[in-house]
Amino acid sequence: MAVVLVVDDEPLQRDILKTILDDEGYETYTAASGAEGLEIVRKLHPDVILTDLKMEGMGGIEFIESLPQEPFELPVVIMTAYGTITSAVEAIKKGAFDYLTKPLDKDVIILTIKRAVNRVDLLKENLQLQKALFDRFKMEGIIGHSRKMVEAVEIMKKVSSSSATALILGESGTGKELAARAIHYNSPRRTKPFTAVNCAAIPENLIESELFGYEPGAFTGATSRSIGLFEASNGGALFLDEIGDLPTLTQSKILRVLQDKEIRRLGGRDTIKIDVRIIAATNRDLEKELQKRGFREDLYYRLKVITIELPPLRERKEDIPALTEFFIKKYNQEFGKRVKAVEENAMRALMDYHWPGNIRQLESVIERAVLMCESHTIHLKDIKSELRLSLRDDIIDFDLPGDGINFEEIEKEFLRKAMIKANGVATKAAKLLGMSYKTFWYRWDKFNLHSSKKDTLS
Repeated sequence: MAVVLVVDDEPLQRDILKTILDDEGYETYTAASGAEGLEIVRKLHPDVILTDLKMEGMGGIEFIESLPQEPFELPVVIMTAYGTITSAVEAIKKGAFDYLTKPLDKDVIILTIKRAVNRVDLLKENLQLQKALFDRFKMEGIIGHSRKMVEAVEIMKKVSSSSATALILGESGTGKELAARAIHYNSPRRTKPFTAVNCAAIPENLIESELFGYEPGAFTGATSRSIGLFEASNGGALFLDEIGDLPTLTQSKILRVLQDKEIRRLGGRDTIKIDVRIIAATNRDLEKELQKRGFREDLYYRLKVITIELPPLRERKEDIPALTEFFIKKYNQEFGKRVKAVEENAMRALMDYHWPGNIRQLESVIERAVLMCESHTIHLKDIKSELRLSLRDDIIDFDLPGDGINFEEIEKEFLRKAMIKANGVATKAAKLLGMSYKTFWYRWDKFNLHSSKKDTLS
């Protein structure tokens, strides 16, 4: 039930308004002066205020100026017998929601209060959504107590208080976008837009129009103006994921944005000033790309003001139990299940696995396990197929060295053997190893196995 406060120094008017609003189902309170109205506002926090403009002592305009602004501006409807344009404009400028003239029309009152209540409901819903969003991306909500994750979170906390450009490094699936959102939603820009774009997912001929927008006639099919992501993110943050995949020409234009804080739409003549924080991420080794001239050196150092390195899951295995518990709770809620635990053998398998797909892969495994689990405990059989624990001997058939295990060499051997088994088709090789195509090529490139591909297939 919405609460409405009526402020008017005429007793009869107050009584009439209270009767009308009570009959409409509102919880209505009245005040005989602006000062009394302020006291009621502080105690009861009404949803809507209906106040006279001309009152003894504190008038309606002064009353509006004295209202608290938190958590948002209360909708105030002004009533006056002096229905001039001047007083209406002044009241609206001071924050009034609407303006009614006396003698008041009952239907108009009811309609205006209803509109004001709807606005309050939307504002409250927006605040709740924002709070849920902020709570979700609190730094404390980033799961992980391993040394590398603690170090990464400490850097994220420090950088979030500024507008400095940040570069997040890490393999696919390590949570780079989650880190970027956490930085944004813990920053002074938290109420402004956060826009994420995967640079590798947009065709080269479309990336600039997507980022900078375009004017009518800029190219075939451009029949109207389009606002780009930089403009849409003004005041907030733009997350450029997989920035290492940007074409060189687009890299130079982003460098100009970082330097000059302005953009020009495709086909446009005028420059547009913008205030956008750029957070970039990549799973590539950009320093290697510099050597191959695949990435601009000047842009690299502009982005690398603050660098955050997210470790792969195989280097933070002590975090697997906590991550598993988090994902179990998440998918219990989503699927209406009541999974409570992971049996010891299953947890040992999770801890022993090499996780080429990192946290994203772990989440996928737990999601399926919760969905398929027939009891309150996840057993080894619930995850075995997902972890490829029964890899066939004809895929992997090498001997472990007797003088210790070199995991990088083992991983290289996995990649080579899978590629041979797949007859050189990377998508099939990735599927054999339970990886995404993108992750497979990242690992293949990291170990510089391009030359060995020809050898293994010859």
